[in-house]
Amino acid sequence: MSKGIYTAVSGAIAQSQKLDTIANNLANVNTPGFKRDQQVFSEYLTAVEKEPSATNVPRVTASIESFYDMQGNDKSYVDSAGTYTDFTQGSLRVTGNNLDIALEGDGLLEVATNEGVRYTRAGNLSIDSEGRLVTKQGFPVLKDGGVGAPSAGREIRIGTGEGAGALSIGSGGEVVQGGNNLGKLSIMKFGNKDALRKVGHNMYSVKENQDAQMATATETKVSQGMLEGSNVNIVREMTEMIAATRVFESTQKAIQAYDSMNGKAVNEVPKLK
Repeated sequence: MSKGIYTAVSGAIAQSQKLDTIANNLANVNTPGFKRDQQVFSEYLTAVEKEPSATNVPRVTASIESFYDMQGNDKSYVDSAGTYTDFTQGSLRVTGNNLDIALEGDGLLEVATNEGVRYTRAGNLSIDSEGRLVTKQGFPVLKDGGVGAPSAGREIRIGTGEGAGALSIGSGGEVVQGGNNLGKLSIMKFGNKDALRKVGHNMYSVKENQDAQMATATETKVSQGMLEGSNVNIVREMTEMIAATRVFESTQKAIQAYDSMNGKAVNEVPKLK
């Protein structure tokens, strides 16, 4: 029976994963600071991926396979190599809300969560019931304490009573209210962005055993009263969705063709003997 059906199935799975990624990008087109994902695939050659000692040696009677054995190099599959995040800058829009900030540059805000320190580009901030500057999900935004500093004691507290004064956030991330400096936003950059992974709520964490090459993002500019939009291009995503859908349909037809060939090999060929 033909083994080509496995190659076709791997292609269908790959395109299905790509469609899921595109759908997630489109769902977050209006999410502040969202960065689009791109599915990455590679070709998996069975024999190349095996240890040399595991390479099959033909043990069949004289046949085409025994004379022209490809050692599995003719059997290739589509292998999902993971998801790549595109960190290019999104467009900025004015909101007029003094708790909204937009980051221009490679930096990410440092945030404290129950699972540890996380990082985000989403600048739609607010003040919780305890007077802390928090993200949309209620996670405290941290003030600068240096690379690797513990999150304890680094929350930024905003006065909410009468006479507290107007709140301003400078281009360097300095948070000032009524002339009092409340701290500087902790904004980090990563030399190795492949060490970051998405963990939900539009946030990132550093992968285990990965050197993220983290440093303070001194060049990143903070703009108050603005938000960074997602870097998702709807036209591009829709074009890729159409292309992926067509490839998926093609792989389905290939699967059906191989299935038909296998059916004839099992049910009809023996009758000819």
